[in-house]
Amino acid sequence: MEAFSDAYTAVAYDLRGHGNTTNPHDASYSIDQLAEDLHAFVDASGLDRPILCGVSMGGMIAQVYASRYPDQLSGLVLADTFTPAFVSLRDCIERTVLVNALIGFVRLVGYVRAKALMLWFGRKLEGDDTTSLRPEAFPDMDTAAAVNALKAVTSFHRTHVDLASITVPTLILYGEHESSIISRHVPTLAAGIPDATVREVPDAGHASPWDNPEFFNGAIRDFLAG
Repeated sequence: MEAFSDAYTAVAYDLRGHGNTTNPHDASYSIDQLAEDLHAFVDASGLDRPILCGVSMGGMIAQVYASRYPDQLSGLVLADTFTPAFVSLRDCIERTVLVNALIGFVRLVGYVRAKALMLWFGRKLEGDDTTSLRPEAFPDMDTAAAVNALKAVTSFHRTHVDLASITVPTLILYGEHESSIISRHVPTLAAGIPDATVREVPDAGHASPWDNPEFFNGAIRDFLAG
């Protein structure tokens, strides 16, 4: 918000069950539902063909939204995210096992305590000590909300996304030290989206907007200018 409000109208919103957006009865939801929430938000806010930026889970939501409503966007930024489809057996096993293990651990010890392990484990996956996942990458929420978010991520493979239908110019960003769980999907995104540009964020892992904000924001500014 601070980086772009000087030259653009920058709008951020809280996902269902995050921040100030309630999720009555802690009901489960899917990435599909979050994309429809976004559609309702854009309509209610009267936003005219905005440029949509989604990071990590937000990138999953942005893919779904952009594939369903390409005429309602001017551009798309997908950062540190993966596609619904499993690109290999290893991808299927890692995504399914790791996220489900996280869900069980969060339920067992609570989200606040689990964050420390999630940060440590994420750094090990990235395999580089010069960058790290940062606490800012994990929003404050209660345990039930965190479990619902993780469940939505682990069920993302059930969501159909036609990348070819994303017709707006798209910038794909990923950290230099991003884990293979994410980075192996970059070629799929680049090949599937007709007008896609890929940029690697140096000295960054999964939390690339926080690891290297100067490069990350600069890449988006270049994209917007183009």
